Amino acid sequence: MRDGQRAHILGTTALSYTMFEQLPTITAQSPSSLIAFPFDESFPITCEAKGNPQPAFRWTKNGVEFDPFLDPRLMKEENSGTFVIPNKGNLTEYEGSYRCYASNKLGTAISKEIEFIVPSEPKFPKETLDPVVVEEGQPFILKCDPPKGIPPLQIYWMTINLQHIEQDERVSIGLNGDLYFSHAEEKDSRRDYCCYAAFTRIRTIVQKTPMSVVVKTSSLLYSFTANAIPERRPSLLTPSGDRSEVLMVKEEDLKMECIAEGLPTPQVEWVKIGHQLPAKAKLENHGKLLIVPRVEQEDSGKYVCKAKNRLGEAVHYFTVRVDESPEWQFEPESQLSMIGSDVLIKCSASGIPQPTTTWSVNGVPLHESPAANRKAFDDTIVLHNAKASDSAVYQCEASNQHGSLLSNANIMIMNLQPMILTQEGENYSAVEGKGITMHCKVFSSPPSEITWSRDDSSESLEGPQFTVHDNGSLEIYNVEKGDAAQYTCMARNTEGFSAINAALYVKDPTRIWQPPENQQILIGTMARLSCLAEYDKSFSDDFELLWEKDDTALNLNDTEHSRFFVQDGVLHITNVSHRDQGVYTCVARSPVDEATASALLMVLDVPDAPEDLVLSERKSKSVKLKWIPGDDHNSSTTEFIIQFEESQWEPGNWKELLHVPGSHNSALLKLNGHVDYRFRVLGVNDVGTSLPSEPTERYKTQPAAPDKNPENIKIEGHLPHEMDINWEPLLPIEHNGPGLEYKVSYRRQDLEEDWVEHMVKRHSFVVKNTPTFVPYEIKIQTRNHQGWGPEPKIVIGYSGEDVPSAAPEDVAVEVSNGSVVKVSWIRVHKDKVHGHLVGYRINFWRLRSLLNSKKSHGDKQTLTVPGDRNYSTVPGLMPFSEYSLIVMAFNGRGNGPGSHPLNFKTPEGVPERNPVFRVTDVQRHTVSLLWTPPLEPNGILTGYLLEYQLFNDTEEVGAMQMVDISNPDTTKWTLRDLEPVSKYMIYLRSCTTVGCGPVISQECTTALETSEYSKNPKIQLSVHRRALHNIGSAVSDSFLNISWVYGVLYCIYEEDVSSSTICYHAHGLLFFSGLASIHGGISTQGWFIGLMCAIALLTLIVLIACFVNRNKGGKYSVKEKEDLHPDVESQGMNDDTFCEYSDNDEKPLKGSQRSLSREIKAGDSGDSLVDYGDEDAQFNEDGSFIGEYAGRKEKKMSTELKATGETPG
Repeated sequence: MRDGQRAHILGTTALSYTMFEQLPTITAQSPSSLIAFPFDESFPITCEAKGNPQPAFRWTKNGVEFDPFLDPRLMKEENSGTFVIPNKGNLTEYEGSYRCYASNKLGTAISKEIEFIVPSEPKFPKETLDPVVVEEGQPFILKCDPPKGIPPLQIYWMTINLQHIEQDERVSIGLNGDLYFSHAEEKDSRRDYCCYAAFTRIRTIVQKTPMSVVVKTSSLLYSFTANAIPERRPSLLTPSGDRSEVLMVKEEDLKMECIAEGLPTPQVEWVKIGHQLPAKAKLENHGKLLIVPRVEQEDSGKYVCKAKNRLGEAVHYFTVRVDESPEWQFEPESQLSMIGSDVLIKCSASGIPQPTTTWSVNGVPLHESPAANRKAFDDTIVLHNAKASDSAVYQCEASNQHGSLLSNANIMIMNLQPMILTQEGENYSAVEGKGITMHCKVFSSPPSEITWSRDDSSESLEGPQFTVHDNGSLEIYNVEKGDAAQYTCMARNTEGFSAINAALYVKDPTRIWQPPENQQILIGTMARLSCLAEYDKSFSDDFELLWEKDDTALNLNDTEHSRFFVQDGVLHITNVSHRDQGVYTCVARSPVDEATASALLMVLDVPDAPEDLVLSERKSKSVKLKWIPGDDHNSSTTEFIIQFEESQWEPGNWKELLHVPGSHNSALLKLNGHVDYRFRVLGVNDVGTSLPSEPTERYKTQPAAPDKNPENIKIEGHLPHEMDINWEPLLPIEHNGPGLEYKVSYRRQDLEEDWVEHMVKRHSFVVKNTPTFVPYEIKIQTRNHQGWGPEPKIVIGYSGEDVPSAAPEDVAVEVSNGSVVKVSWIRVHKDKVHGHLVGYRINFWRLRSLLNSKKSHGDKQTLTVPGDRNYSTVPGLMPFSEYSLIVMAFNGRGNGPGSHPLNFKTPEGVPERNPVFRVTDVQRHTVSLLWTPPLEPNGILTGYLLEYQLFNDTEEVGAMQMVDISNPDTTKWTLRDLEPVSKYMIYLRSCTTVGCGPVISQECTTALETSEYSKNPKIQLSVHRRALHNIGSAVSDSFLNISWVYGVLYCIYEEDVSSSTICYHAHGLLFFSGLASIHGGISTQGWFIGLMCAIALLTLIVLIACFVNRNKGGKYSVKEKEDLHPDVESQGMNDDTFCEYSDNDEKPLKGSQRSLSREIKAGDSGDSLVDYGDEDAQFNEDGSFIGEYAGRKEKKMSTELKATGETPG
């Protein structure tokens, strides 16, 4: 009979309950041992069973019938065998062994025996104990003799104040609870030795009467000898004798102890004869107790304990035998068999000793219920030609001295047509490419033949893709889309047939198409693991994407506090820590299948600090340091940094001593003498540096002579007849001992003379009365109280420098163009340099413009030429000018004399941009223009180039029109024949014979109608240089403040209806003055009186300033010169009558603005050297101050123009 069909006899479905009779089956029962703990309120004795008809229950107690319903104190339930014993103080009368019987008309099932134990309260007897008196050095035992109680039992020895008695090799507690003393000592004397017995299951601790111990000592003996107690060889206090047997049951813990006495205290060793001690064995109680947990058969054998001291040993042999309680080898099974068949019921068990097997039927011993067709053999019962009346519950019980086993087997004899227990119309979903199992559970007798078919076909499914299992299930391998169909399960036997249908749907497989990848992530950052999957769309509502870490699901629901969250299929882990390292698995799960993909996340961090630093091989000036590297956290340690700290000069300040490759864990440290060291180690990997290790103990080296001499010796000469010797002093830790000083030795290199020696403690020395700039040999050697340092190296240095005594000769100038010349000279001989040559300086200044015959020294400029060169290019010159220059050599001491001044002229260049270009009148077809000549024409002005072009509304550019003005005196022009209401761009450039200069532009739109206003206005333009203008004032009751701007000013006077004057700074419009009438009489206004006073005072100051300025020769700072040559076109004129400049960037107004309340200071010179010739300035050998220039000196000019309104012919 099939196993699946046998199981149905147990009645696993409601259908089988209602349609078929069933033998009783025990479904719940109490454990074999039930202890009545005093703190429990009640104690249920459980027995539940099922069957059809409903079973009835009866009990036996100690083999005698027991009816719980006859005892009103017991609580019972209907249709249940369970009764409850209340804890009302009368429990002992219920103590005993109970067994439950569940019966119906078909048979009887019985339970295991249930022993109800009522423990008594454990108590130590009340007794008076005499003191234990013992001689010092002798062994003694304090008996505990704990009362009986429910195990486990734990023994404690403590004082009356609950202080534990300290245990060691000499004092220990035995397995029986006694306290053993290997030999008595004076400190063992006390009156409160208490034994406490703790019964944990009943939550009870009881105390024995305190015991007193008196250890007798002999003071007389101590007066004669320091060791008065005689030594003795070991002997065993427990166990007694020389051998014993130990009987264990499998799975119990084997415990063997040997407690010995002797002096000195014996040490205990354990040996298993012929074998090693079991690997799981462990020693406790200072080696006196051997424990082998969960003992097996292989743990049996002979064990020896040896108690040894230097006088001998004591031995005890243990023979260990391991028995086994019964275990089923073949447990009897319930069966459903057809009428007329032969039924075999088998039962066998193993154990040590071999268990005894007994049979019962319906709870009655087999020999008391004979049957003609039943025979019993050793472990088998045979029912021949079974009948329906042979249906019964057979019991098999196997027992030995260590326990028993009981099994009920329901034997049902009947014929039944197939009955399919699986539900009709089940729907199954399978994944393409995988397998599926469809169920068909059948209950029948005799067994049924089960077949499967599909889509109303009567043919059975056959082939390697299909398998029908013994339990009726159909398994389909490697499912394809075409396997989706309606399937039918058919069950037939001699009594009839039954069938059910099931539908199979084939789904697309779940697949992870973007799996997570292995990552190495830095600690504290965010890790991102992506996982994207595809699945059958019919599972849209049932698909889920889960994450696991090391096979444990991640809780992603607690989003408020979790560092894990999923967004768009990506798992984010914030603030990654070491505990986040592991294997992360993405699980894509549908109702029918799942796909997984895993990735390893490795967390990178700096190494852990090295550990266990040890100093060894200690020598006078070296020591070996070893350490254990810390965890490298997935990034290999590349090196170790060894640091030291000393206690004398910089205590607490750790410094690097040595770098060691990451593959090493030791280093030989070379040390200085007379230093008290501590060391620590740090690990380094690609992530960073670890925390430092714990420091070593102190290690102080002995004093020694110095190991080194000073380094970085510098020889300088700040004065011509001195030589300064400086060096880098030894660090205090490099002194190697007290009394450090330096021996300075020097002699001239070019003469044969003896060394001059001086002993100094500082790190500098000055040699006086030296020749100027001659070579010396210098050496410096260290010395301390222990001796001299190594032989020093000789360095070469020079005595003090003096300024050069000769000027360069044959200075020549080659003109390249109007702004650049090449200057050459013959070098100064090295004997005339008197030091290290730094370079040459070229001082040059403008004498005049070639347009002006009067010479006037301009501001000097300087060009520094580093190194020993004999030429240089001088840029930045003004074209069409006369210049003068000198050349001089210089060293670290200063400049030498200059060469004879050499005058040269620069050729013509193109003019500068016109400073003013204005539209003065705009009509329908004409535009009138006005401009000023360039401040620097850079040659002879030949005229102007005037260009203009039309811009229409679409910004398209018309053809460029050109007007060549050959008269250089022309400063106005009228453009004619222009388009009305049109925008024009007008360009102006000044020209010389070399070419035309930069352009200035003006934008203008012609008028719609011709205006009568402003025809032929009379215009006068005046150019002022170095004028004070933009004057402002503020007047109050308590102060007067006047301010101004200093620079170049252009004023245009237009004599028209308003008689207005418009003045411009070089960078734009400054102020308006005009409109002669002001309402009211201003002569009486207070602010007007104050303004007039301020102007009078200011005029006086200007006159004084001009007088001082003229006496100074007109020298100005570079900054002021730049302010005196502003770019006019960069400032716009915002006047409704005029047009705006095209390049109208608003640049800040340059110049100096001061208040009368402050002191007026002369402009500081921007020159790098004083005036034109010899300067007394110090320079470094690297040629600092290279390329410094001074500004140009300007002339004053005034120009007046009369506008006639006519165009030059």
